[in-house]
Amino acid sequence: MTKHHYMGPLFTDFYELTMAAGYFKQHMVEKATFSVFIRNHTAKRDYFVAAGLEDVLHELKNSRFSESDIRYLQTSGLFPEKFLEYLKKFRFSGEIFAIPEGTIFFPDEPLLEITAPLIQAQLFETFILNALGFQTMIATKAARCIHAADGRPLIDFALRRAQGTDAGIKVARSTYIAGFQATSNVLAGKIFDIPLSGTMAHSYVTAFDNEHQAFSAYARTFPKNSVFLIDTYDVIEGTRNAVRVGLEMQSRGDFLVGVRLDSGDMADLSCRVRRILDDAGLDYVKIFASSGFDEFKIADVIQRGAKIDAFGVGTKMGVSADAPYLDIVYKMVRFRDKNIRKLSPGKVTLAGRKQVFRRTGPGGCCLEDVIGTREEHIPGSTPLLKKVVENGRLVRPGPSLPVIRENFRRNFADLDEKYKASGLRALFPIRLSTRLKALQDQTAAAPARRRDGKQEKYHNG
Repeated sequence: MTKHHYMGPLFTDFYELTMAAGYFKQHMVEKATFSVFIRNHTAKRDYFVAAGLEDVLHELKNSRFSESDIRYLQTSGLFPEKFLEYLKKFRFSGEIFAIPEGTIFFPDEPLLEITAPLIQAQLFETFILNALGFQTMIATKAARCIHAADGRPLIDFALRRAQGTDAGIKVARSTYIAGFQATSNVLAGKIFDIPLSGTMAHSYVTAFDNEHQAFSAYARTFPKNSVFLIDTYDVIEGTRNAVRVGLEMQSRGDFLVGVRLDSGDMADLSCRVRRILDDAGLDYVKIFASSGFDEFKIADVIQRGAKIDAFGVGTKMGVSADAPYLDIVYKMVRFRDKNIRKLSPGKVTLAGRKQVFRRTGPGGCCLEDVIGTREEHIPGSTPLLKKVVENGRLVRPGPSLPVIRENFRRNFADLDEKYKASGLRALFPIRLSTRLKALQDQTAAAPARRRDGKQEKYHNG
């Protein structure tokens, strides 16, 4: 697997192709704009961390229907030959405005807007939602864990229970964007140059005659990077064995890096382990903890006084267990120079090409977001959506992963603490600009005029 795993245009829902064939038959070649945003029906996330854009841009740049793709579509017997001939020459020629990866954004704000000939814009819907939705979901979960850890290092341990090989790679990248310090995923480390971290499994300990022997062997193999797993049999006895080997290492001029807890009452056990280590003069040895951690468990053990220096965060983060999907959608907002608004109950969209403007206070603290029209300028604010593709080509090379990571760090630091806390809802202020409000009223009224010639009052709850 390379840095970018190209999927190809058949990575799509079947109806994208049937719609495209319908558009082709009707000669519907005008430009359309689609907006990508996250509806917040579940109310489990009050902010999001943008991630996945790099994959989207790579896919659009390289998307081609191969000869085997065309032959496969022919087997369905549904698609006219002229349409298949059109697909042989398919290239993306549109433009994209997007919020940069690592940026904090909020429900109903456009994460990406794509403008292209209708067929092109339609065909990429599935991939864009898949790439942005999953990686944003994981980066957001990871950010919540980072906040709960309050400065303690976090390591991605999610690979073995990630839902697929590609998911495991994306989890490692997304968590790194959000501030995790390392990953256990060796392939992701190679692809993205993410630091690697890992210790040992219980099987390593049980493969030896006793715990002391296992720790001694490991220490001689990794004299500068040893972390012992101390809960295979009994945590307290495991700690004493770690102390014995740690003192042996010290006498040789080496130093034990840490011990790891993987079960039990982490708050109580970590305090007892800390006392044993300190009493032995091994106050420099760190205590790591793993097993079922996410933002909720991290916050709980810290609140109960745990003496844990770093956490391995795996399954619950890697599948975003408390909110395992985002209601991310891809909606047409403009076509044939006309703004379009969906009015379905509970699923009303914002018509027109848009921009998100962020107002900040002293020191860069985020005060308010204003969703406005693409063309307007709101004094004292910063537009978040940046043009990244024009005429099918990247405007500039994408930022490196360290730059994206730093963008998140600055964004998160600028967000007030009250908006980050899990479980305590303080909604970040978001409003529509006067100009965008007027556009929505005009667009909502248009269907009523077409039906009966009368103006219909519209309520946007």
